[in-house]
Amino acid sequence: MDLRKRARIRESQQGARSETVFGAAGCDALRQGRADAASLLRGSAVASGSRPTPCWPWRRCVSVATGLSLAGLLAVTHACCVNTLHENLLWFDHLTDVEREISFRTECGLYYSYYKQMLQAPSILEGVSELIYDNLTESKRTINLLHRMNIYQELFLSVLYRLLPIQSYLEPVYFYIYTVFSLQAVYVMALYLTAWLLAGSWHAGALTGIWYILNRVDTTRVEFTISLRENWSLPFLALQVAAITCYLRPGLSAVQQKVMVWLMYVSTFCFSLTWQFNQFILLVQALIVYTLDCVDLLTTTQVSSLLSVWLLQFFNTMILGSLVLSFIVAALLVRHFQRTLKTGSLLVRVAKLIIHSTSVLLLTISFNVLTKKVLQLRSDEHIFKFIKSKFAWGRTRDFDANLYLCEEAFGPLPLDTLKRFGGTLLLYPYTLTMLILLGTLAATALRNLRPSPSRPQGGAAERTAAAEGQTVAFRPDVAYNVLHTLFYGLLAFSTMRMKYIWTGHMCAVAAYGVCGTEAWSLLLHAIRCNGKVVVRLVRYGVPLTIMAFLYYKFWPKMLEELSDLREFYDPDTVELMTWIRTNTRERAVLAGSMQLLAAIKLCTGRIITNHPHYEDKHLRDRTRQVYQVYARRSPEDVYAILKAVGAEYVVLENSICYERRHQRGCRLRDLLDLANGHIMDGPGDNEADLVAASHPRFCDAIKTDSPAYGALFKRTFQNKTFHVYRLRKKVKKPS
Repeated sequence: MDLRKRARIRESQQGARSETVFGAAGCDALRQGRADAASLLRGSAVASGSRPTPCWPWRRCVSVATGLSLAGLLAVTHACCVNTLHENLLWFDHLTDVEREISFRTECGLYYSYYKQMLQAPSILEGVSELIYDNLTESKRTINLLHRMNIYQELFLSVLYRLLPIQSYLEPVYFYIYTVFSLQAVYVMALYLTAWLLAGSWHAGALTGIWYILNRVDTTRVEFTISLRENWSLPFLALQVAAITCYLRPGLSAVQQKVMVWLMYVSTFCFSLTWQFNQFILLVQALIVYTLDCVDLLTTTQVSSLLSVWLLQFFNTMILGSLVLSFIVAALLVRHFQRTLKTGSLLVRVAKLIIHSTSVLLLTISFNVLTKKVLQLRSDEHIFKFIKSKFAWGRTRDFDANLYLCEEAFGPLPLDTLKRFGGTLLLYPYTLTMLILLGTLAATALRNLRPSPSRPQGGAAERTAAAEGQTVAFRPDVAYNVLHTLFYGLLAFSTMRMKYIWTGHMCAVAAYGVCGTEAWSLLLHAIRCNGKVVVRLVRYGVPLTIMAFLYYKFWPKMLEELSDLREFYDPDTVELMTWIRTNTRERAVLAGSMQLLAAIKLCTGRIITNHPHYEDKHLRDRTRQVYQVYARRSPEDVYAILKAVGAEYVVLENSICYERRHQRGCRLRDLLDLANGHIMDGPGDNEADLVAASHPRFCDAIKTDSPAYGALFKRTFQNKTFHVYRLRKKVKKPS
C-alpha cells in the first residue's frame, strides 16, 4: 500500500517536479485522474499521460463499447483459429476414440486420463476418492494425485460436465477442448485490457490482439498441446497482470482498489493452482515488486494464494519450500527492521540498498534451506540441478539435469524467433519503447535516490515521509509492466520454453509504445515537433498504418493456413493400444518410457510404473531405473529392476533404442551410458574415466532371443515401432 500512498503524495505535492519526466501533459493528466474515477476504462486516457479532449458522455460510452466489442471479437477470433487449426491438423472429428486419446501426447495424455477417470467413476465422490487414493499411476504405490499434481482443473471440468445437461449433444472430449480454447480467448482479452489501460486507447488493445494472433507460433502452442498446464495457467497470469496494471493507475476509488485486490488474489490463486511451476513465475514477480520498492502491493495476494494452494493440495510441502515464499518472508522481515532505508545522501542510500538486498538474499537462502531440511523436501531439486548445469561451466553426468539440457525447449531462444517478430513489425516498436522507458526509469530511480534540500531534519518518520513525497513522478503501472517484460524476456532468452510467458506481454508493451503518448512525446520533443495536433496525428495514424500493412501481408497467409487440411496417422501406436486392451488383464502393470506410458494409461487404463510428471524424487529415481532397458545392462539386472517396480510387461521403442533425433551425447542411451560410467555409442570423444560396458545394449540384445534373455523375457507383441515382452514368473538359469 506504500506505493499507492506515494502516488497520491506525488499527485498533490510534487506535480511540478513530475514535468521533468513526461512533461506538463503528464502532470495535467495526474491532476485530472483524481477527478475521473467513475470508470476504469473511460479514464484510461487520463492515466496514460494524454490530456483528453472534451467530449459528450455518449461519445465516451460509444468509445468504451466499441473497444470492449472489439476485444470480444479478437478473443473469439483467436479461439476459433486455434480450434480450426487443431481440427485441420488431426481431422479430429473423424478419429476413433483411441486415436483421439493418442493425440494427447506425452504428459497431456496423463492429465486428460484423470478427466476421463472421473467421468467413468460411478459417482463424483467415488471419483474423487480414486484420485486421493490412486494406485494406477505408480505401480506398488498409493499416491494422492490432488496432492502430487495440479489436476484440479480436470476435477472441476469432470464435475461440471456431469452436472450440466449437455451429455446428449456434446462429447466429453469436446467439452474439455472447448474449455481450454475459451481460456485462450480470456488470455487475449486480458492482454487487450492491459494495453488499453497503459496507452489510454483501445487501439493499443486491438494492435495487441492482432500481433498476438499473427505471432501464434511464438505466443502459444495450445492447438497441439491442449492439456499442458501452461495453457490453463497463463490466461490467469495475464488477468493478474491486467489487475495489477489497473490497481497501480492513479485516480481509483476505494471500491475500485478493493475490486482490483480481489481480482489479483483470485487470478493469482487460479494461476498457482493450475501449474506446478507457479513458484518460479511468482518469484520473478516478487523480484519485480522488490525492485520497484513496493513489496507490500503483492505480498498479501501472493502469500495468500500460495497458502490457499497449499491447503487445497493437502498441505503440499513443495509449496512451503518454494523460493518465492522464503523471499517474501525475508523481504518483509528485513524491511521491518530497516526503517531508515530511504534517508541519507546518495552514496549512503546506495550502500543501504546493497546491505538491504544482501540481507534479503541471505535470509531467503537460509529460510529455504532450513524449510527443506525440516520438511525433507526434494521434489524440485532436479530444477535446481538443471539451472546449475545450464549456467555453470563444464558438463554434468546427472541424468535428470541432462534430460532437460538436451531438450531444445530448455535451450536458449533461437535467433529466428526475433526474425519472425521483425516480420510482423512487433520487434522494432517493442525495442524502441523499452529503450526509452528503461532510460527514463533509470533516470527517475537515480533522481529519487538523491537527497532533497527541502527534506525536513526531524525524526526518522518525518524524513521517510518527506523522502517518499520528494520523488520524480513515473507511472507505477508503466514501471511494473516495463520490468515485467524485461525480467520475463531475460528468462525467455535463457530458456526457450519460457517464451510463452513473455511474448504475449511483449505484444501489449509494443502496442503501448505505438499508441501511447509518452514515447511519441519524447521522440517528437527531441526533433522539436511535439505539438498536440502532431502527437495526436502520429498516435492514431501509426497504429492504423501498421494494422493496414499487417492485413495486406498476413491475411492471405492466414486464410491459407486455416485451409490446410491434414490427418492423424499413427497405426503402430493404435495397434499397440488395441493389443494391450484385448490381451492383458485389467490390473496388468507395464513399464516403458514416460511418454508412452502416459498414453497407455489414458487409452487402456492399465497400471504403469512411471510417468512424465517429474516433480517427485522417488519417481525420478524409479524412472532412471526403468530406463536401464535402454542401457548396457545384463538381462538379470534389468529383470530384477522391473520386478522391483512390479512390472509384468515392458514396452521397448525402436525410436529410443536407435534414436537419431538428438546428436551424440544427448540421445537417451547416451545419457544412461554417462550416468552409468560407460563409453557412448558411435564415433566421437569420450571422457577419460569412462569404461567400456561388459554387456550389450539391452533393448537391442533382447531381440536376438538368446537363451540368457529368453529365460527371463518372452516376446508377446511386435510391430515396426514397438516390442512388448512379458516377464516370466520363474527365473530359469540359461543353459
